Amino acid sequence: MGTVLASTPAQAADLYASNTALYSDPALVEGVDYGRRSRRHLIDDQDPAARAQLVRTTVIAPHGGGIEGGTSELCLAIAGYHPADLTPTPAAGPVHDFWMFEGLRSSGNSALHVTSTHCDDTTARAMCAGSLNVVSLHGCTAAQAGLETGAQAVLVGGLNSTLRQYLMEEFAAAGIRAVTASGEEEIAGISPENICNRSLLGMGAQLEITTDLRGAMFAAGKNTRADRAANTLPLFWSFTGAVRTAVQRLEATQPVL
Repeated sequence: MGTVLASTPAQAADLYASNTALYSDPALVEGVDYGRRSRRHLIDDQDPAARAQLVRTTVIAPHGGGIEGGTSELCLAIAGYHPADLTPTPAAGPVHDFWMFEGLRSSGNSALHVTSTHCDDTTARAMCAGSLNVVSLHGCTAAQAGLETGAQAVLVGGLNSTLRQYLMEEFAAAGIRAVTASGEEEIAGISPENICNRSLLGMGAQLEITTDLRGAMFAAGKNTRADRAANTLPLFWSFTGAVRTAVQRLEATQPVL
C-alpha cells in the first residue's frame, strides 16, 4: 500500500493563529491579499414520495492560490469543475461541494498560511460538518515529506482509513507515487481538530502533494496562479480522476437512509 513515512515538520510557525485572526487584520484586504471561494449544492427535497440526492463529499483547499500552488485547481477539478471556467467536468458529473482559501498576492503568500488544525473559517467548518467525507488538498516540499530531492509524490493522510486505502489503490492504478503519511501530525492529518477530520463522521482525508508533482501537472512556464487553470497536463487529470474514483467508491458504501 506504499511506504509509511515519518515526516518532518511541514511549516514554520504561522503568522496568524486562525482564519479569524487573519480576517481581522486591518492590514489585509479580501479580494486583494486573499480570497475565498465555495460552492454548496442545493438540496431541494419536498417530495414525500422520493428522496433528493445528498451531496456527501466536500473538497477543500485551505492554502490555495499562491500559498500552495496548484491546490485550488485540483480542488475545483476533483469537485467536478474545470478550473479554467467552472464547467462541469465530466459533463455527466458527479459534482461535490468545495471550499478554498487563496493567497492572491504577487509574492509573500506564505504569510497567509493558517495551519489546518487552526482553520476556523465559518463556511469551511459548516460545510465540512455537514458532509460525510472531506478531501483536503495541500502542498509540501519533498524535504517536508521526508523524501528525496525532486520526488514527485503524494502523501495520503487523515483519519478515514477506508478512504486512505481507496486513494492509495487508485493512485497506484494511475501510476502516481503515493505514500502513507505518518509522524508529524500536520502533514499526516491525524488531529481530530484538522479541518479534514471535522466531518459528520469525524474523519477525512488529507493529500500533501510535493512541489515537483504539482509542477508536473501544468505546462512548462505556466505554473502560475494566473496561468495554471488553462494549462493543465494529462497528469493533472490522472490525479484528479484517481481521487474522484476513490471518493465514488467510498460513497457507494454510504447509502443515505
